[in-house]
Amino acid sequence: MKKEVKDTIIVELGEKLKEYPHFYLVDVTGLNAADTSALRRKCFKSEIKMVVVKNKLLHKAFEASDIDFEPIYPALKGNTAVLFTKTANVPARMLKDYTKQGIPALKAAYAEQSIYMGADKLEELASLKSKDEMLADVVALLQSPIKNVVSALQSGANTIHGVLKTLGERPE
Repeated sequence: MKKEVKDTIIVELGEKLKEYPHFYLVDVTGLNAADTSALRRKCFKSEIKMVVVKNKLLHKAFEASDIDFEPIYPALKGNTAVLFTKTANVPARMLKDYTKQGIPALKAAYAEQSIYMGADKLEELASLKSKDEMLADVVALLQSPIKNVVSALQSGANTIHGVLKTLGERPE
């Protein structure tokens, strides 16, 4: 591979690292062409960008990044596919389906500004809540007290109205 081509790949990987806030490094050793194609289709449906890269080029893209990815360097061995995503837990949930087969195996992940190393972190990554899920939880928590206040005011209005009506109808 020519140096110009390598430099282009490193730049493209650097752009993807900036574009996507989360990525997973997956060991695709042992996947045949049909399985790899099926994995790519599944990634595409889940809005995950899958790229199979040379470890050395990915290492250089990490070094050029503003973020310190040094703890991930030991995971750059064997055949590596990078799963770039906008939602942190989507690839982990997808990979959980594959854990029964053991292929592809999670090497490392960068999700929610944290680094996760090893296949044993897959369950933890799958349980991460996405930004939308967190916002929905916050909105639900905020709505609960408001609903209670509104219902109390509505029932209080009926009570006050009833008291005033009773007092107005009383003979003096």
